[in-house]
Amino acid sequence: MAPAPLHNRRAFTLLEVSLVVGLLLLITAMVVPNFIRQIKADEIARSAKQLRSFITLVRANAAFDGRRYRIRFPDEDELDPLGGDRQPLIEREDDPIEEPNEFNLITLPWAVGKTLLGDVWCAEVRLGRPTIEEIKKRRKRVAEQIDRELEKAFKDIDPQRPPLYVEPDGSSEWAVFILTDAPRDIELDELEDYPRVELIVDGATGLAWLQRPFYEEELDLFEEKGWPAVLRQDLVDPRVLTEDDVLEIREMHVQGREVELKGRELEVEP
Repeated sequence: MAPAPLHNRRAFTLLEVSLVVGLLLLITAMVVPNFIRQIKADEIARSAKQLRSFITLVRANAAFDGRRYRIRFPDEDELDPLGGDRQPLIEREDDPIEEPNEFNLITLPWAVGKTLLGDVWCAEVRLGRPTIEEIKKRRKRVAEQIDRELEKAFKDIDPQRPPLYVEPDGSSEWAVFILTDAPRDIELDELEDYPRVELIVDGATGLAWLQRPFYEEELDLFEEKGWPAVLRQDLVDPRVLTEDDVLEIREMHVQGREVELKGRELEVEP
């Protein structure tokens, strides 16, 4: 069968083309903002993972050098080695006898780099192990109250982001680093409206976990069951945790601990 003449073939009308273009623009307007938000959320989680690895590296160097290190973020009008004011600073107490508490900036390649990505920055550092009671009290306060002893000890340091000291054996205090891409001039009590990830560091073991802020119903569940505020595993899934979820996590920890102890028993057998 012979093909139809070219002049008889149906072409797209201007109206049809306009409808297709308009539909594509509508889909783009709906998808692109969500895509950008997802990229920003990924940047926070990736930054937290890189900060976790960075802290592990600092602990290793402290143990290797036999010197105290500290991890802190730039104060007001202070720059980091990259020329910005967001990357963590690594300092070392080089002469603890002649110059105690005198910390010098480390500019070696391992200590300088882009740990926090994009617009991510550390809004707050909380020293000490997180507890359900402390989390609930913090959320009820409108403004952060600075502890007198902490203020006296760090009178020249930003009280909202105190340094984390790493001892010569690699140990430190527990610490929680709050990472977010919220505007830099945001107040702490307004961070609830922005995505953020908490990097929780176990000072004794050096283990660290990424944890999104708990929801109120989760805090109530943890408080009712007497469970700690640290899951000891990464949690960035926005889905609300149920009691079964937490029990499964705790069972995994118990099983992992049993495997670890059994492995140690095998190592000491003659």
